[in-house]
Amino acid sequence: MRTQIAIIGAGPAGLLLSHLLHLQGIESIVLESRSRPEIEATIRAGVLEQGTMDLLTEAGVGERMRSEGALHHGIELAFGGRRHRIDLIELTGKAITVYPQHEVIKDLVAARIDAGGALLFEVSDVELHGVDTDKPSVRFSHAGTQQIIDADFVIGCDGFHGVSRAAIPASVRQDYQRTYPFGWFGILVESAPSSEELIYAHHERGFALVSTRSPTVQRLYLQCDPSDHVDNWSDDRIWHELHSRLENNDGWRLNEGKIFQKNIIGMRSFVSAPMQSGRLMLAGDAAHIVPPTGAKGMNLAIGDVKLLARAFEQFYREGGEERLNSYSADALKRVWRAEYFSWWMTSLLHTFADATPFQREIQRAELENVVSSRAMATALAENYVGAF
Repeated sequence: MRTQIAIIGAGPAGLLLSHLLHLQGIESIVLESRSRPEIEATIRAGVLEQGTMDLLTEAGVGERMRSEGALHHGIELAFGGRRHRIDLIELTGKAITVYPQHEVIKDLVAARIDAGGALLFEVSDVELHGVDTDKPSVRFSHAGTQQIIDADFVIGCDGFHGVSRAAIPASVRQDYQRTYPFGWFGILVESAPSSEELIYAHHERGFALVSTRSPTVQRLYLQCDPSDHVDNWSDDRIWHELHSRLENNDGWRLNEGKIFQKNIIGMRSFVSAPMQSGRLMLAGDAAHIVPPTGAKGMNLAIGDVKLLARAFEQFYREGGEERLNSYSADALKRVWRAEYFSWWMTSLLHTFADATPFQREIQRAELENVVSSRAMATALAENYVGAF
């Protein structure tokens, strides 16, 4: 096969890039190791920045997001027995939408199929060749046969465990990583929303988060040991911890309901630089991972894609390579800003077992400073909505 852009991975980054290229008349083929039902059923939370919302709308794939997503104008920080609202609209003029990542994937898959896009599921044995030349190729197995795609460029959107990042020589690649000493225990609950906006809670027993998935489903998280197992958590134990960590002195109560999903996710920060080598570019989790506290993961992936789409538009329409050559440097500016914010939010809100009494008081003082200083609250809000 022959195409202009070969894309490895049908997550939000790969699918949206393929769709944006299609709108510019640029050909692409997307390869995905999983089946369509698998990628559409993998439940992951999603907090969309204003810029992400705008890009999806401009690309013609934002209709369900606007009708079914929950538009939030603020978030709440809870600590010390009180809740404090950060008004995103007042401080930045921008909002966020809670719309799960798998719903974004459904919208993008439908758009690519409706447009006749080349989207191959359940591929295996993917190998990248010649990415340091002007004639890269991708070899893979699909439907029992060995196949090859010749392309102008290869884009690795295949996540942390994919093959793309390893195709960048170790001699020129630098990986930066921090693993946090805690994880998140997440549950999905059948109940009415407990809050109109997300609640981020700091408590001596550990962090907790309230997020609405739909009018009938809540997504709740609590800080836990990353090596723990869901079988150790009975429903009664989960509700006890959530009530203890979230409820304050104002009479507000967390709604309970039937828990129909439990999982534990680890927390880490990761960046691989550069994000390009020859005719290979990385996007999304293939190049960077953030802890979910800052709600930046999918937004960073879509930010990468926006840069790539503009770079390929310049390359194919004007013959210019300036944006392609500067892709890694341009993307990493935003990546490191988001890494900083996600690290800061994680450090601000979680309980660290090895913290000294002094460090715990410093953490409390910083929380007080954030909610009492308009400048500090504005800095949080600008980073949260992606206004940078």
